[in-house]
Amino acid sequence: MVISLQKQRIVLRFENTVLKTDPFGRSVSDELNLEVLGGDLFLIRLARSELTSTFADACAGIIQPLRGAVYFLGRNWQKLRPDLANALRGRIGRVFTGANWIHHLSLLENILLPQLYHTHRSVGRIRDEAGELAERFGLPGVPLGLPGDFTPADLQRAACVRAFLGRPSLILLQEPSIGVASEILPPLIQVIQDARNRGAAVIWLTRESAIWNDTSIPTTHRYRLVARKLMEVPM
Repeated sequence: MVISLQKQRIVLRFENTVLKTDPFGRSVSDELNLEVLGGDLFLIRLARSELTSTFADACAGIIQPLRGAVYFLGRNWQKLRPDLANALRGRIGRVFTGANWIHHLSLLENILLPQLYHTHRSVGRIRDEAGELAERFGLPGVPLGLPGDFTPADLQRAACVRAFLGRPSLILLQEPSIGVASEILPPLIQVIQDARNRGAAVIWLTRESAIWNDTSIPTTHRYRLVARKLMEVPM
């Protein structure tokens, strides 16, 4: 596999980071230390479903740690002005757990919206890229109807299109293959590989044993987040 020279760039870093591990803050993690480089694919298995969003939100600077810091592209999320933090999130792609669609907008508008908000690219160029990704993920071109018009499987494919659109520096995947693993895994792995080759970092968060044990996923690091600890699992 060919990895860009940008692989040496630290994309994401947790430094003595302590997070809430339940929505009410009654329990917290131990200090988390993690360094993710461009070209990395981290597979992280979580003990509880709510930890998936908590961890991904911390990566994207949406929630603040109780202690320590989270750095994205060398910048401490906590020390950025809100407008700069928001602009920096334009360099993050994400598949969310569960539904995350604006239901009165078309699925196409949902997919394009982050790029239209965060970049100055033309609608035509963004739409063309979305169409190419849609075909790679098994959709018959760019989806045009409302989110409610599509099957859960097609919505999952569309979520992957949105996550990889715009060549993000960091891609956060929360259960990206749930419900469609056999169909989506081959194209997903290839699109991940392409992103890694250009220097992006990918973090795949899962609770699924089948994904955790799938040897076709070319991970560079494997971790478990359980019992408050983030523990690396030997490859």
